[in-house]
Amino acid sequence: MKKCWLLFLVLSCTLLAQSKDWTQYVNPLMGTQSSFELSTGNTYPAIARPWGMNFWTPQTGKMGDGWQYVYTANKIRGFKQTHQPSPWINDYGQFSIMPMVGKPEFDEEKRASWFGHKGEEATPYYYKVYLAEYDIVTEMSPTERAVLFRFTFPENAHSYIAVDAFDKGSFIQIIPEENKIIGYSTRNSGGVPENFKNYFIIQFDKPFTYKATVNNGNIQENATEQTTDHAGAIIGFKTQRGEQVHARIASSFISFEQAARNMKELGNDNLEQIKQKGQKAWNQVLGKIEVEGGNLDQYRTFYSCLYRSLLFPRKFYELDEAGKPVHYSPYNGQVLPGYMFTDTGFWDTFRCLFPLLNLMYPSMNKEMQEGLINTYKESGFFPEWASPGHRDCMIGNNSASVLADAYLKGIKVEDVKTLYEGLIHGTKNVHPTVSSTGRRGYEYYNKLGYVPYDVKINENTARTLEYAYNDWCIYQLGKALKKPKKEIEIFAKRAMNYKNLYDPEHKLMRGKNEDGTFQSPFNPLKWGDAFTEGNSWHYSWSVFHDVQGLIDLMGGEKAFVNMLDSVFIMPPTFGANSDTRGSLVHEMREMQVIDMGQYAHGNQPIQHMIYLYNYAGEPWKTQYWIREVLTRLYTPAPDGYCGDEDNGQTSAWYVFSALGFYSVCPGSDQYVLGAPLFKKAVIHLENGKKIQISAPENSDKSRFVQEVKYNGKNYSKNFLVHSSLLNGADIQFRMGDKPNKKRGINKADYPYSLSNEK
Repeated sequence: MKKCWLLFLVLSCTLLAQSKDWTQYVNPLMGTQSSFELSTGNTYPAIARPWGMNFWTPQTGKMGDGWQYVYTANKIRGFKQTHQPSPWINDYGQFSIMPMVGKPEFDEEKRASWFGHKGEEATPYYYKVYLAEYDIVTEMSPTERAVLFRFTFPENAHSYIAVDAFDKGSFIQIIPEENKIIGYSTRNSGGVPENFKNYFIIQFDKPFTYKATVNNGNIQENATEQTTDHAGAIIGFKTQRGEQVHARIASSFISFEQAARNMKELGNDNLEQIKQKGQKAWNQVLGKIEVEGGNLDQYRTFYSCLYRSLLFPRKFYELDEAGKPVHYSPYNGQVLPGYMFTDTGFWDTFRCLFPLLNLMYPSMNKEMQEGLINTYKESGFFPEWASPGHRDCMIGNNSASVLADAYLKGIKVEDVKTLYEGLIHGTKNVHPTVSSTGRRGYEYYNKLGYVPYDVKINENTARTLEYAYNDWCIYQLGKALKKPKKEIEIFAKRAMNYKNLYDPEHKLMRGKNEDGTFQSPFNPLKWGDAFTEGNSWHYSWSVFHDVQGLIDLMGGEKAFVNMLDSVFIMPPTFGANSDTRGSLVHEMREMQVIDMGQYAHGNQPIQHMIYLYNYAGEPWKTQYWIREVLTRLYTPAPDGYCGDEDNGQTSAWYVFSALGFYSVCPGSDQYVLGAPLFKKAVIHLENGKKIQISAPENSDKSRFVQEVKYNGKNYSKNFLVHSSLLNGADIQFRMGDKPNKKRGINKADYPYSLSNEK
């Protein structure tokens, strides 16, 4: 009887966890109040399934505008299928649908309708808005590759729906006997082969009484087909007040036949059923982390950030007639078997987005890793920025970090031979047309130990620092694969190349000329130039794998801490009126307005810096500043971020940091401790184990860690071990309002550094 009662309690708790609606805390509009000049996220409401192939969004911006939805806009031009990872990269695989009454309009300005946020409902899986101009309610809920729309019309003899296939080459056909429209769009912003198309099918449940196609703005009534620069279609019918018209839509990058196959994801479900399934899908992934003991805004911020962390990289594969994964290759234009994922920049996401997937969603990341192997096979390189193919954006060779970290944490691809081969290939090659892929400047780096300042390769110091860390990742993987010592020692040696650019005069990293002299003049506050979207004060901390080595260079722990402190004390000046692009970029303003000195959380290079106090015996300063960032720089509002959200990286930073730890050095087995934001958190691992984190005294004032117990035993270390966490863990934090300056101050308590390897 006792056993039965215990079983009942366990089952009850499990069902309670499953029944919780975590989506209620998600605000898809968080970060949408952005502009070219100042980013507060640069997001749009991504109505989707987790990692779904197709996203949908209301469109307020003009066709081709990267800011496709902006919170301050007051008109909607259409409802758009989108694959946009950021406004800077822009979109592909896009088309839109727009209902109207009165007069058939195609021009996006003329067909646009006023709307207000009070008449708008946005969840991860469902969107609803009232189009005031037309007295129409539009609703939509997607699957991974399809979507169901419901339009509620007023009484009108002339109700219409326009389908816009966009410009730059498109096709559309109305098939009135089947109440169907098919078409394709080719509009893209790069990264696609010549034969790129996104094929779509739209199935309506009401016969057409009006039909027209559009050729470059010219509405041609009763014409059923157009192949032109900018194709579109308008269909119409008479409606009663409150009449609902449905549109079932699916698309494919492979063919119309595959689009029809993708349509089967909708089945015969109505909108309520699709919504329910979407809500369930999101709750399954959001519910992997349960937090308690915070306020409502903290819950909203946490789960909104977790939602953003689970959108990219998106699936770029489809399922064939046998249910097997197949994909159109954005690298060679062929249709090939296997997984493919895209729309992520590793310069951003290697830092903690992929470590979050490794810890929480390893089976999904296994698919992603297999997709990366396919990318190498199809293009000769691992991606560094993909959308959908290789894009010339950012720097570094951080595919080494993403692939090595996953493998070392137990997410092992089948073809490890190709994995290792591809990583080695990337160290001594650069893509022939996309210079951000591979290693630009590798000839100099491999010979001199750095990329020189004066050889017309911009961002040279930043490249060197990232290559050194990437080499360390390859070294770690090589050791795990038991590669010959002679073969991998070169990477261990190159991992120390960061030292070549350390300037003892300024105690910072500085560009160095080919002849071995430092570049001059040198202004550590100047953005760009030798650095990427930042300055020397931001990038000098990019020695993820050997913080102890950096401490030694700076003159020991006290000098190192003084430099860390200086970041927050210095004024937020730029050192010059512009970066090398010749303008004051938005990242500069975002640093300037947050009132944290030179700390630029809105951009990635410095996001780990706060955790480095743990390596120098003053972990309480990490605890203080983590809480400042969590509470001051993130809110669940439309202006809720302090810079670009960047494909889940800035969101994943919040998720990790709110839990109380962070992946300073992917490729190692450690997470560096901060301090939890919530009184309680439960992490449900895929293997069935749980990580329970408790901090009952937690509050804004009681932000300092007094004591940590790990599985009931006192724990003095400033890090957690991934392999141990996988066995389940009970981590108890005793918090207080004053720093405990005696905990975590011994060398044995410090996180990993290469210099400490014996």
